[in-house]
Amino acid sequence: MKLNQLLNAVDENIVADIVDKFEQVAKTKNTIYIIGNGGSAATASHWTNDFSAGLKRRGILSIDIKSLADNVPVCTAIANDIGYENIFKLQLQDILTKDDIVFAISCSGTSPNIINAVKYAREVGATIIGATGFDGGELMKLSDIKFHVQTPAGEYGLVEDVHMILDHIIYSYYMQKV
Repeated sequence: MKLNQLLNAVDENIVADIVDKFEQVAKTKNTIYIIGNGGSAATASHWTNDFSAGLKRRGILSIDIKSLADNVPVCTAIANDIGYENIFKLQLQDILTKDDIVFAISCSGTSPNIINAVKYAREVGATIIGATGFDGGELMKLSDIKFHVQTPAGEYGLVEDVHMILDHIIYSYYMQKV
């Protein structure tokens, strides 16, 4: 499978749905909590950088976006004391509202810490955006907006590339509006 094939398969309507949700959160002054493990955590950090330092500081889009993977002391304390499967759910407790977004990035869609956080978000009534690969796993089933990159299991690099390109597509959309 080639990257250009995966990019050609991107559903523009899903991208538009993500943009609409981001704009809704910006208008209501709510928050996007973005989560991921490994390469997906790096992607979550990159999204946070682009949308806070990139767009917000330029006055293009004032959006509150936080990567919950970025606070290493909090993540490791929760992992050590309670369990890795709860590192995101516990950070969301007491701060997540029904008008917020949980944006979960997971190639497999099966990571227990992602699924636990998303199930909690579902209980609260928050919107769930899932960016998945492979067969989508449970995350795809639980997501309100499903950005799925269909690949054979194990194609991490390609899936992560498309998830990162999605960030740059949406970021560029806002930069061109100026």
